[in-house]
Amino acid sequence: MPIGVLGGTFDPPHMGHLVLGECARVQLGLELVLFMPAGDPWQKASRNVSPSSERLAMTDLAIAENPNFHLDRREVDRTGPTYTVDTLRELHAQGMDDLVLIVGSDALTDMPTWRQPEVITSLARLAVAPKDTTERGAPKMGLASAPLIVEMPLLSLSSTLVRERVRKGKPIRYLVPETVEAYIHDHALYR
Repeated sequence: MPIGVLGGTFDPPHMGHLVLGECARVQLGLELVLFMPAGDPWQKASRNVSPSSERLAMTDLAIAENPNFHLDRREVDRTGPTYTVDTLRELHAQGMDDLVLIVGSDALTDMPTWRQPEVITSLARLAVAPKDTTERGAPKMGLASAPLIVEMPLLSLSSTLVRERVRKGKPIRYLVPETVEAYIHDHALYR
């Protein structure tokens, strides 16, 4: 059975990440979904990102109740910038050769700026979740094959929104799992 790979900064992980992972798992018949926090997210260099240990802990808490979700810390443990192509190569070297890279349509649109996007698409099938109702399938970007489409409820939710709400003292209940909400408050994140 294929294995899903859902990477991201997860600063913090929110309900949209979990819904995407579960919808992809069920629709695509994935054995499991690896949630993979980025160690040194090179595309986020323009903003302060929470330490990887905090993002790793929150992701672990967020996925704890789903036995089909697994935390993969390889990108956090790797030194230097984190590139998806390197991660997919490592997974292949470990015998995981039926991979599905799960992304939002915004990430897919940015994929031409990623390191070796043509190699990424040779190592994993792409599954994309449209971000709004105006998107008809995946953006055109000259891929050899069309990405799989993950149908999921449209959630106007982002980690940026969660961080802003915390900064402004607004509630984040139901935007993130309760365990993540408690972690954010206990560790005074995003203040």
